[in-house]
Amino acid sequence: MKVLLDIENDNAVHLMEVLKSLPYMKTTTLPDEKALLIAEVKEAVENLKLVRQGKIKARPAKDLLNEL
Repeated sequence: MKVLLDIENDNAVHLMEVLKSLPYMKTTTLPDEKALLIAEVKEAVENLKLVRQGKIKARPAKDLLNEL
């Protein structure tokens, strides 16, 4: 099982020490850029689900490209 935790820097050091001390636990830290990318992709997937359920309205891709 994989778990992604968002922890304040002050507390992260202590928690990482505890997790690393467990023999069955493997830990990896993510750079802030990767964590931000994961959060943005997760938000995009949630928005897509809402569009498919009809709870929010999608914008045409043409409108999005015209903004650029």
